[in-house]
Amino acid sequence: MSIPVVAIVGRPNVGKSTFFNRVLRQRKAIVDPQEGITRDRVYGETEWEGKRISFIDTGGFIPEDMDVFNAAIREQAKLAMSEADVVVLMVDGRENITSSDQVLAQVVRESGNPHILIVNKCDHMKQDEQIHNFYELGIEPILPCSALSGRLTGDIMEAIGIKLNLKNWKVDADESTDLQLAIIGMPNVGKSSLVNALLQKEQTIVTPIAGTTRDSIDTPMKWYGKKVILVDTAGLRKKSKIIDNVEYYSTVRAIRSINQCDVALVLIDAVKGFGKQDKTIIDQVIKAGKGLIIIVNKWDLIEKETNTMAETSETIRSQFPKLNDFPILFISALTKQRVSNILKEAFVVFENVKQVVSTKDLNTFLERAIKTRSVPAEKGKLIRIKFIKQVSSAPPLFATYANYPKLIPTHYKRFLENELRKAFNFTGVPIRFSYRKS
Repeated sequence: MSIPVVAIVGRPNVGKSTFFNRVLRQRKAIVDPQEGITRDRVYGETEWEGKRISFIDTGGFIPEDMDVFNAAIREQAKLAMSEADVVVLMVDGRENITSSDQVLAQVVRESGNPHILIVNKCDHMKQDEQIHNFYELGIEPILPCSALSGRLTGDIMEAIGIKLNLKNWKVDADESTDLQLAIIGMPNVGKSSLVNALLQKEQTIVTPIAGTTRDSIDTPMKWYGKKVILVDTAGLRKKSKIIDNVEYYSTVRAIRSINQCDVALVLIDAVKGFGKQDKTIIDQVIKAGKGLIIIVNKWDLIEKETNTMAETSETIRSQFPKLNDFPILFISALTKQRVSNILKEAFVVFENVKQVVSTKDLNTFLERAIKTRSVPAEKGKLIRIKFIKQVSSAPPLFATYANYPKLIPTHYKRFLENELRKAFNFTGVPIRFSYRKS
């Protein structure tokens, strides 16, 4: 059996994301007094009684269509319930039952899943009596808690454990992840559409409105028996364009997703072209030392001739020479054109990220490179590079020893990196050199 799944559902602003962060013991979901912050399903894992449990935070459930997101959020909540082994319905203990609570309680009952009702915002013992107001929803057990302070969350975890029959839950021995793949880019380039295309289902909400995705959303999938975590992130804007706290924390989480992934897919809008902010995002990935693939999306909207793809690749690389060593793929997430190539390329890049070259092969390469082009003398000093070894992978770091390491010219360092890339396959990988005194 896989890891048990618990879905948290409720109307907006009852404290679902606060409770989600509380049980995960980390600030994974964005929390803000503004309603409707969570839209997609957000996944996270915690441990209870020695077993891992996966929690799903969902958007606030509103029965009526107040805006373009409400129907999609309801669908996401229903999908979360269909995945779950236990459904947690959360209500606000400081307010009376609303029509949204009643509709959602009916949806929870009709789901057929084991369920519990949490009355949140019971910050003191006196407020625990508020649970009696909610028996008419027809869901038991009913438990009070304060997600904000953590009061009685242990009792709720115990109730969830009982509903899951956690003591008898057997988990597959190997739950390790083979590849963590972050999908990065500016707002509205099609990141969520790409996640849905790779999964072949509507996992995340897609609308024409920029900024639909707020959290970084982890979604597990299998690819030829390998476990992949897809991370859909919020669009990264220029700092000057960030207008509120929600967008700020979205950006922080997107950057954290870059730091935690193995390979990043940076999406570029084919219609808008390759811009300054795209370069900034790519620089962040390279600086983090992650595998990198450039994805030019919305290729179906471009009028094409025989060499359009090659010419576009050349234009991107001429604007940003760093990309000479990184793959560029052209896709349409909407029509799923060439989407099937992405995971294959991502695993190739990840193997390159993890690659370790033997010291013997590296020094054979170094000898050959120096014969091809000797190190130029600087400030009257004859520079000798004597030895090279790889000291780490992911990203690869090469320690290079010389008699005057600080005098090695930048153009020669660039030459060595290019020769190393030719000698060993580091396509899609930022590589680093550390020049040290021998």
